[in-house]
Amino acid sequence: MPGTNDYSSQTICAIATPFGTGGVAVIRVSGAEAVSIVDNLFCGRQPLAQAQGYTAHYGQIRTTRQQPGSEQILDEVVCTVYRAPHSFTGDDVVEIACHGSVYIQQELLRLLTQCGARIAERGEFTKRAFLNGKIDLAQAEAVADLIAAQTAAEQTIALSQLRGGISGKIADLRSQLLTFTSLLELELDFADHEELEFADRTQLRELLSRAMAVTGELIDSFAAGNAIRQGVHVAIAGAPNAGKSTLLNALLGDDRAIVSDIRGTTRDTIEDTLTIGGVQVRLMDTAGIQPTGDTIEQLGIERTRQAVRKAQIVIELIDSTDPKTVLTSDDLTPQQVYLRVYNKCDLRNFASEGDICISARNGEIQPLLQRLESEVSRLTQHSDSAMVSNIRHYEALCRARQALEHVEQGLQQQLSGELITPDLHAALDALGEITGQVTSQEVLNTIFERFCIGK
Repeated sequence: MPGTNDYSSQTICAIATPFGTGGVAVIRVSGAEAVSIVDNLFCGRQPLAQAQGYTAHYGQIRTTRQQPGSEQILDEVVCTVYRAPHSFTGDDVVEIACHGSVYIQQELLRLLTQCGARIAERGEFTKRAFLNGKIDLAQAEAVADLIAAQTAAEQTIALSQLRGGISGKIADLRSQLLTFTSLLELELDFADHEELEFADRTQLRELLSRAMAVTGELIDSFAAGNAIRQGVHVAIAGAPNAGKSTLLNALLGDDRAIVSDIRGTTRDTIEDTLTIGGVQVRLMDTAGIQPTGDTIEQLGIERTRQAVRKAQIVIELIDSTDPKTVLTSDDLTPQQVYLRVYNKCDLRNFASEGDICISARNGEIQPLLQRLESEVSRLTQHSDSAMVSNIRHYEALCRARQALEHVEQGLQQQLSGELITPDLHAALDALGEITGQVTSQEVLNTIFERFCIGK
């Protein structure tokens, strides 16, 4: 996305509602000329140029009056006016609510561009809000996450970040570190007076301790935050004909996978999602594991092992009428949740204490659902509302934490401020990348290209 002042000062417009026919559509116009451009088309009781901010105005959209008497009515609309700087973008904004005809939407965009606006690029409205200081970069990313949220947990974490849950902690920490860095650099200006010490080393150690604690908590929260954002992966594995596909269908409440008494019906991994406790769960039905010389079946079994390795929860489904396990310690890691589930317990029950008994064919899977809900809750639970779910934030925090550790080591070795400040600057830069105080145009482009046009 170009970054010149001329380009970014232009008035932009876009459809802010999903594309297609609907009852109502909203066209958003933002920029210094937003009000005057819409006034070229709008006919109401008064021109929008006279309107106060946060007011809505009923009227008609007509073609431009370049040829008096020839203009035509396109639609009846409601225009809502937001005055700078009290708008989402920080510029003047007009939102035109029109009827949801695709023709009306496209024609209105054509008229707006004819009057001097241009079509917005992906995420350009939110980018302008960031550039105008209305939100920081972490909050801007939260806007995209909130739009993409599919579960209550995703909505909650995105809304927390949009309200500054992470930004507030980062800004406070960065401000304190910046103050100490400035004092250390001030000492360098008086290097000829070694007795002068502007930055109290005891206070710096206390600040470092707090900074290490804050960054550590945010880094630790990523496991839960990432599980919420990406979904908790659950692999269903076992021997052929243990009922894995039947269980998948029972969990989803739909005939998603083909079920047959013929062993080895499932040759590939089947994935689908459901919501448990407000969190998205990604279920993977896998091919049965058994010794085989069939090349295609061997490929399916290898994909099963790959699915098991990347899952956070592994369900090994065992046929109670022919009980045998197929997963080994090489297939599992200590970090994974392993659930041994006996199926067909209505026919025979070989389960021991701690095992889970179900009958997938009869839909008797409540014990498994309860356990899954418990484990999903545990994997996504975090005590602090400021939860990191963005890999970019996580990597920046790790770099900041590493730089702070170097500062701590330098203090222990009683190094001079000249040798400590580079690591403090590295920590400041890493933290600044999260909120946008330190960033590049390339990073901004990558972030805002994730957005839809109109946001």
